[in-house]
Amino acid sequence: MLKRAEIQHLIPEAVTYALREDIGNGDITAQLIPESQQATARIISRQNAVICGIDWVNEVFKQVDPTLTLDWQVDDGDLLKKDQVIFYAKGSARSLLTAERAALNFLQTLSGTATVSKFYADKVSDTSVKLLDTRKTLPGLRFAQKYAVTCGGCYNHRIGLFDAFLIKENHIMACGGIKEAIDTAKGNEPGKPVEVEVESMDELQQALTAGADIIMLDNFSLDDMRSAVGLAQGQAKLEASGGITDETLHPIAETGVDFISIGALTKHCQAIDLSMRLVEA
Repeated sequence: MLKRAEIQHLIPEAVTYALREDIGNGDITAQLIPESQQATARIISRQNAVICGIDWVNEVFKQVDPTLTLDWQVDDGDLLKKDQVIFYAKGSARSLLTAERAALNFLQTLSGTATVSKFYADKVSDTSVKLLDTRKTLPGLRFAQKYAVTCGGCYNHRIGLFDAFLIKENHIMACGGIKEAIDTAKGNEPGKPVEVEVESMDELQQALTAGADIIMLDNFSLDDMRSAVGLAQGQAKLEASGGITDETLHPIAETGVDFISIGALTKHCQAIDLSMRLVEA
């Protein structure tokens, strides 16, 4: 799982790009405000949510104007109630308004991801299954969204194409078979996890025999998942994937699989409704 400290070095670049595309040659509307005018802004959530994105917001305000000060009332992973104050920001009125949209874009998106993740995690909290994210993330926000998933109580699958193998149908076909693909993977990158996607009980047996670390059960029925758990008997971790819905999630968790991967954690998230208002001049 991604830790907060592991992604700090990635935040400045992401923020710089966000500010560049928003501000361009300058915030012409903010120039209407006297340069000397100071203000305090209050940022609230318009709905219940799980907060995530504090470090991105801090970086936005820092890059826009390092003299701005932020007073956070919550931390990443905290539950927000509707109309709850998230933080106060103080300093130049111009700078506050210039930083507002980029800061809230990060906060609303990552809080949306964390909130969706908590929604799913709560549905299987009475089971031992771990819910995993996927690589179906917003371009440029892979690490940020995967961190947000952990704030909501779910877990990270592989981060990208570099840290673990996920051998799918096309890989198997190109390699000449499940065993050939697994043997090559273990030879190329010893020690890295090898996961294989299977579509039948026969392919499952092949993956077990070949020594896969994790086996993804692609669109298996509930009965076949239960049979797969009985066949594997701990030889490999089992991951359910494909067609996961709110209604099928808990029954799948009850089959005894170790993991369930859900693309919706990152690709179906809805941004949280946030609001910033100046409260004093």
